[in-house]
Amino acid sequence: MATEPTPRLPLEIGAARLAAVAAGQVTAIAPYPGCDVTPVLADLGLAFPAPNSMTAAGALRIVWAGREMAFLLGGPAPEGLEDLAALSDQSDGWVFVQLTGAAAREVLARVTPLDLRDAAMPVASAARTLINHMPALILHNAPQAYEIAVFRSMAATLVEELEAAMTAVAARAELTA
Repeated sequence: MATEPTPRLPLEIGAARLAAVAAGQVTAIAPYPGCDVTPVLADLGLAFPAPNSMTAAGALRIVWAGREMAFLLGGPAPEGLEDLAALSDQSDGWVFVQLTGAAAREVLARVTPLDLRDAAMPVASAARTLINHMPALILHNAPQAYEIAVFRSMAATLVEELEAAMTAVAARAELTA
């Protein structure tokens, strides 16, 4: 029986909250050269995402995950996609958490080099980056809401890093209040 990779969640410190997210099935999609996956994804109401973007249709989301790669989140890949793209079930390999609240952007800014301003990373965008030393995928889901995915083996470290940043941001807010 697998153990919960983020047992200390949820955490609420200051104006930020960190909670585990059940992303559902995670399928990596890498289209074969010259193949167009658009018609198959269109049946789901989705399209292969442009760099740094994501789209949703019902419970399904498709997220840019790197050069010529996307993650389909929340359900199985549609039939026929395996003829057009390399597919890999990544469900057990990733852990997703959500950072929300008025201080979410400030907390995240302490652990990633990304420009998190809305002009650079608007809602419905995605970015591959680092959370300190860990490779990560960050999704800007809504104002004051970021979803962060890291390799499952790094889940405890992710929680520790974000908790430290949340604590520092909350302490600074108290000093300036």
